[in-house]
Amino acid sequence: MRKVIVCTFLTLDGVMQAPGGPDEDATSGFEHGGWQKPVSDDEVGNAIAGWYEPADAMLLGRKTYEIFASYWPTADPGNPFTERMNAMHKYVASRTLTSVDWQNSSLLEGDVADAVRALKASDGGDINVVGSGDLAQTLMRNGLVDEYRLTIHPVIIGSGKRLFAEGAVPTALEPVSVTTTKSGTVLAVYRPTGEPSHDSY
Repeated sequence: MRKVIVCTFLTLDGVMQAPGGPDEDATSGFEHGGWQKPVSDDEVGNAIAGWYEPADAMLLGRKTYEIFASYWPTADPGNPFTERMNAMHKYVASRTLTSVDWQNSSLLEGDVADAVRALKASDGGDINVVGSGDLAQTLMRNGLVDEYRLTIHPVIIGSGKRLFAEGAVPTALEPVSVTTTKSGTVLAVYRPTGEPSHDSY
């Protein structure tokens, strides 16, 4: 069984929107695009590279797919991620796209949850969900996330799209590993373990 792993960059207050640049995603008037680089370091890059090693595919929503497809095919070949991003298979969930042209990309057909269940049951390595907040919400609601790999950066934005938005499914998490980089970024890996318990003091 393949694992579906949500890999997400977050601010300390949980915002995942537009970490990579001011023009990445200005939806709803978001003005803080590009918040990640000033608070990142090489340990973050090394951790992310390690998170990609067991994966041979990405699962992307339309917006993230379009951002990546406009960048990675012509990205600097000296960047260690360029070859990896282009070579991995990309599964794209979209209600509006009719074709995907980035190499090794294919559109999911039919119901997204059913399509992802079929992917999980197929042969292959891990499948990383990158960005793609709306898609991540759908996967969480349907119990399809096997692991969260989060970089939680020391910055507060105050607005923007959040991974665990209002209405997120209550879930207990088992910590797999939690470390902190020299810049104060928390590298956290968690696995869902079912419904949370409740108790009192």
